[in-house]
Parts: sequence; C-alpha cells; structure tokens
Amino acid sequence: MFSKKNAISVSDMLSDFMDRNPKIKVSLAEHRAISAWKELLGEGVSQYTKNLYFRRNVLFVQLTSSVLRAELLMSKQNLIDRINEQAGMDVVKDIVLR
Repeated sequence: MFSKKNAISVSDMLSDFMDRNPKIKVSLAEHRAISAWKELLGEGVSQYTKNLYFRRNVLFVQLTSSVLRAELLMSKQNLIDRINEQAGMDVVKDIVLR
C-alpha cells in the first residue's frame, strides 16, 4: 500500500527533472519558440515561411518574400521578446531572416 505522506506531485517531479537536465529544458523552449512563431505571426506569414531552426540561441527563418523579410526586420526586437515570452525563457537572442 502507498503512503500519501511521501507523495510527490507529477509537476514537481517534472520540474526537478528539468532542473537537473538543462539541455532538455532548452530544447523544449526552442520547440515552443518555433511553435510561437507560427502562432504569433499567423497563417499568412506561415505561408511565406520555408524553414525555421535554431543554432546557438539564434532563430534562423527562411522566407520566400523579400517584402515580408523587410517588414519583419523592422520589428525584430519585438518579435524576439514575444517569442521568448511564449517559450517561457530567453532562448532567442537574435533572429536571422533569410
């Protein structure tokens, strides 16, 4: 029979696991950041987004529209802030739009 005296919640176990495995925590945040790109910018921008990937805290975005690229460059810092907020940590230091 199990005792509730020593019970640990699942969220506490996951939090402890993430704290002991920072690479997994960062990878999860990067995944959330990529999902945030699609959520924050919507279907219209997603149609022109060809590829998204991370390398050393830089989000690389391949776009098929030079007009959209220029527009997004003007609001790059705002995008970084909003994506990091959605990711739950400062995982994006810069965005490179190609």
